[in-house]
Amino acid sequence: MRSQEDIESAMGKHADAVWRVCVLHFSERQDAQDAFQDAFLKYALADGAAFNDEEHRKAWLLRTASNACKDLWRASSRRAARQEAPERLETVAAADSAGQPGSFEREVVDAMRALDDPPRTPLYLSLYEGYTAPEIARLLEAPVNTVYTWIARGKAKLREQLR
Repeated sequence: MRSQEDIESAMGKHADAVWRVCVLHFSERQDAQDAFQDAFLKYALADGAAFNDEEHRKAWLLRTASNACKDLWRASSRRAARQEAPERLETVAAADSAGQPGSFEREVVDAMRALDDPPRTPLYLSLYEGYTAPEIARLLEAPVNTVYTWIARGKAKLREQLR
């Protein structure tokens, strides 16, 4: 297991980025928190993983968070709970004063959530985290031209939804 200092350092530097990935995947705060915790738990337990630099560690955490979100989403117990009690949904954005209903930030988050994955993750990495298409291709283990296509399609769908 990684040292407490290492875990705290990673959380201090990359918690916001990991949280944003989780929020984009889930409309329920609880699910986003579960995925966030799962990503950092995997980091804590992956003491054999070596990182070239801080950017490599961030990329590993973002990919782990995205995969944790996908795993949680696929879990049948989560889908069953959503179908049984849709009236209990509490959106993450509603807890943020900037993301209140009717705000532009809320519309953008909702539009990003509505995208399939891909292009949601590559588009997020490009727009919000500043990664280039070749960097995203390495992160997602996909061809560079495919990443360019995902980003272009994602932007087009966002434009369409935000009109």
